[in-house]
Amino acid sequence: MIFIKSEEEIELLRESNLLVGKTLGEVAKHIRPGVSTLELDRIAEEYIRSQGAEPGFKGYGGFPNTLCISVNDVVVHGIPSARCILQEGDVVSVDCGTLKNGYYGDSAYTFEVGQVAEEVHRLLETTKESLYKGIEKAMAGMRIGDIGHAVQSHCENAGYSVVREMVGHGVGKNLHEDPQVPNYGKAGQGVKLKEGMVIAVEPMINMGKRHVFQENDGWTIRTRDRMPSAHFEHTMAIGKKGADILSTFEYVEQALRKQ
Repeated sequence: MIFIKSEEEIELLRESNLLVGKTLGEVAKHIRPGVSTLELDRIAEEYIRSQGAEPGFKGYGGFPNTLCISVNDVVVHGIPSARCILQEGDVVSVDCGTLKNGYYGDSAYTFEVGQVAEEVHRLLETTKESLYKGIEKAMAGMRIGDIGHAVQSHCENAGYSVVREMVGHGVGKNLHEDPQVPNYGKAGQGVKLKEGMVIAVEPMINMGKRHVFQENDGWTIRTRDRMPSAHFEHTMAIGKKGADILSTFEYVEQALRKQ
């Protein structure tokens, strides 16, 4: 079932998603060689709780931590660890969820650790661009396939591949709601977008082939060819004339400019 949100619900969702953006901004201040992913997770959990909210991922389906932190060839759902120490040249996707006033926020950003290879930088740039290409199609009267087609064509034209197994989703009182929002598809196909729907668009794009596998921990998703992957995500409300982006990268980008 697809839930249409009222204006009041969208404002509550905005509050939760704004908090995700601020949390990612706090994490961004600490991303550097030598920091463990568990330390980044601790920073995020403390910040979220200090704002009167709960981590949206912790305990969700049994997930043990506040953040999904996915380094290099990990696509999504990486588990923070004291043993996972960021190195110069790594890329790290940080996916964050919050639960505040009964509504979820969800957003992700892929960071560069120090100086990365130019071809890896291009992967991140293209993936981020594809997110906004998808968002351009997220308006009432368009279809889910229009979003996926925009993401897929932008990334495949640049020589990258689109992960098929993991998709975007509706967001509301539950972290994952209908409809599913694939990052591939045919224009004009799929569920029609209606004003008041709230969805997360989250391209997961690989430098190499699209194939992935799940680690024995039941969470970590890696590229099968062990080549890097990138992941960016925004949550948005569907409007008549376009998407109202509820999450934000503003705080991340402020932090990165200061480094």
